[in-house]
Amino acid sequence: MKVATILSLIPFALGLLGPAHASDINSPAGSPVVLEIGGTKITAEDVDRKIPGRLLQARFTHYQAERKALDEFVEVYLIEQAAKAENLTVEALLDKHITKAAMGPDPSEDVLRTIYELSATPEPYEKTKVQIVERLRQARLAKAKNTYIESLKSKANVAILLAPPRTDVPLTKTQIRGSENAPVMLVEFADYECPYCQMVQPAIDQALKAFPGKVAFAFKDVPLPMHANAPKAAEASHCAAAQGKYWEYHDLLFSSKQLDIGQLKEHAKALKLDSAAFDKCLDTGATSEIVRAQMNEANDLGLNSTPSFFVNGRFSQGNLSFEQIRQMIEEELARPPAQRTTAQR
Repeated sequence: MKVATILSLIPFALGLLGPAHASDINSPAGSPVVLEIGGTKITAEDVDRKIPGRLLQARFTHYQAERKALDEFVEVYLIEQAAKAENLTVEALLDKHITKAAMGPDPSEDVLRTIYELSATPEPYEKTKVQIVERLRQARLAKAKNTYIESLKSKANVAILLAPPRTDVPLTKTQIRGSENAPVMLVEFADYECPYCQMVQPAIDQALKAFPGKVAFAFKDVPLPMHANAPKAAEASHCAAAQGKYWEYHDLLFSSKQLDIGQLKEHAKALKLDSAAFDKCLDTGATSEIVRAQMNEANDLGLNSTPSFFVNGRFSQGNLSFEQIRQMIEEELARPPAQRTTAQR
């Protein structure tokens, strides 16, 4: 994004920080009275508690727009301050620290041809060569910019104070990996057959390893109607839980991606479960009520896709990267302990 374009966003970013942003809505002290029934005053917090999912998606979308504007504002502000400190124009500063840092020789002909072959484009090489070179230059430029901006942020000690939307997520009859008293509770609503849920699992595992003892992980089942094997896979995980091997079975479902009835029963054998008890549990739908209850929770929260996440009640969704999960965890750990406690525990 050009500097001039980003500068034009500053008034918009500041305007978003008025009294009606997410931190007021989710803070008891700032919860406004929005309704009166028979003389009883109802606050926004009361509405959230009674029907938590009605506005969650809308608030999340609004928060994302606010956060993006703030991130862009931070970049512009830091670049302007750095330009003043070096007695340069913004353009000269960017040229010095970004454009020149991204300069370098273009890839060799052999490398370009390899990239072309991997692209599988029907266009002839000579026609796409210039485009490949330009894309590589732009990639170097973006990397140099990101490196420079991050160095400015680290020196400036930037803290984003905008509060994300939160809601309470019940954890009754929910499998939890780690200590329930961990300072951060990561809750995932997911579907074993959902490709995005499968793709995000390594990032979750990496995050749990990166914060030993600080993050607990809870998994809730939301088998989507387009995934024929997902309901029974979810039930099977709870049948494994009845024999004390929920997480081993959960991990095997995601790693193997083998989810038909026969494969579900083979997984139980591989984990040395009591096959007869497991098969009876699965065939009779003994754990279907657990799955149905968690699906109802997802519906009450207004969740419309998987995976969906709550980090100490803070909502997010999609195929998150490790860096995105890590950032949310670090932001939660940076909050005062009293603010990290939610009613979901």
